[in-house]
Amino acid sequence: MTKETDIIIIGAGPVGLFTVFEAGLLGLECILIDNLDKIGGQCSELYPEKPIYDIPGVPNQTAQEHVDALLKQVEPFKYDVFLNERVESLEEIKDEDISSWKITTSEGNELKAKSIFIAAGAGSFEPRRPPNIENPDRFLEKGVSYSVKSKEKFKNKDLLVFGGGDSALDWTVELADFTKSIKLIHRRDEFRGAPNTEAQMRELVETGNVDLKTPYVIEDLVGTEKIEGVLIKNFESKEIEEIKCDEVLFLFGLNKKLGPIADWGIDMNNKKISVDTEKYETTTKGIFAVGDINDYPGKLDLILCGFHETTLAVQEAFRRSNPGERVPFGYTTSNTKLQKKLGVRD
Repeated sequence: MTKETDIIIIGAGPVGLFTVFEAGLLGLECILIDNLDKIGGQCSELYPEKPIYDIPGVPNQTAQEHVDALLKQVEPFKYDVFLNERVESLEEIKDEDISSWKITTSEGNELKAKSIFIAAGAGSFEPRRPPNIENPDRFLEKGVSYSVKSKEKFKNKDLLVFGGGDSALDWTVELADFTKSIKLIHRRDEFRGAPNTEAQMRELVETGNVDLKTPYVIEDLVGTEKIEGVLIKNFESKEIEEIKCDEVLFLFGLNKKLGPIADWGIDMNNKKISVDTEKYETTTKGIFAVGDINDYPGKLDLILCGFHETTLAVQEAFRRSNPGERVPFGYTTSNTKLQKKLGVRD
């Protein structure tokens, strides 16, 4: 299949979806591509039930609820979605005015656009396995998990959480009143997550709702047909301790792979794509990077920052699709034509 549009968006997570919305406001059409089998990126694939608290005006929603809300928001606009497909190649189509780009996917589809938006989050990813454990995946769906897709799985269970980042802290707090017992195990008594969440975790330790075990590392898994427990080693004394459990949740982060993007000749910094802070354009004209995939001074890996970045980037994409035209700007609160399209007015 060959298809042409204004913007090709690589990555169908929250920032990719919001790009569709911002483009739609300016009358631009988009194509979304993702190598996952569903829209939503990491939010839907790794932690659909994880609560999100820092979306302006939304006190609390799960990651999947956030994705669903974004899907509802883009309903008025025209866009196509290609799932279970990877971008295999990128080719510049030279033009006297403004060049276009042609992308070929793993399914042989050829897609053309004036602008490419890389909104691939961390790139393709897979959860990091526990170090020094031979074949921990033998217990997948039998007591070992690398993400939380449903809290029900851990209801009234004896759960061990390994990790020291945001995910480990978030889920320890979230599941504390849901499990029969919960232990957070980390190799040191310092954490890399949000200070507020760490404070909540330590309050739960004080009240006895969470058992914090530091400094310990995983030594081995115990069980035959399913998980029955683990062996952990004290990082300082080297003593081995066995803990019985029903479920083990390893939250050691993700192994990130950029795939073919790394070969596109774009300037990169520590596996992230360098961009300016005016248009969030890469060193290659017409290719933009928004969300967690990009890098610039002061960068924060937050969804709301990605929303800001893609809002500005879409302005430049409009100029590329409509050379010489002024970018239309108007507040949605006063644009009655737009409100009608969004279903606000009859």
